[in-house]
Amino acid sequence: MRCPRCKADKDRVVDSRTSGDGAAIRRRRECLECFLRFTTYERIENTPLRVVKKSGERVRFDRERILAGMVRACEKLNVPIKDLEDATSRIEVRCHEEYDREVPSAVIGNLVMEELRELNQVAYVRFASVYREFKDVSQFLDELKPILEGKNAGQ
Repeated sequence: MRCPRCKADKDRVVDSRTSGDGAAIRRRRECLECFLRFTTYERIENTPLRVVKKSGERVRFDRERILAGMVRACEKLNVPIKDLEDATSRIEVRCHEEYDREVPSAVIGNLVMEELRELNQVAYVRFASVYREFKDVSQFLDELKPILEGKNAGQ
């Protein structure tokens, strides 16, 4: 750490303590050249998560966009907003845990589909039809097949 007065890089830590909110460490230092005392703060470096879209464009991770997409898929269905907010939080946590700086949009889309499949199958199919860009009814039916087979197996 360079001294703000003489620019020497020789100092000693006189006192060290956690800041009030616990998010930083406050250190009192003394320059060994000019004896100036100064304060520094040490914080965790937070790098914001970026989403890499299909086009290669990079945008900041936005949980509100995820929630809005899920709300749109659940329109006129009996799915509580609290459940959608919880699902959005789980998606956000997984993205932060599994990716350091950049997460592909395809990963987020798949996580949303996983969550919607558990919450409401109609919402899941709605989202999948837009997300996977179904071109015809056969693709739609291919997506429905596992759901229908799972339902028949449970009866």
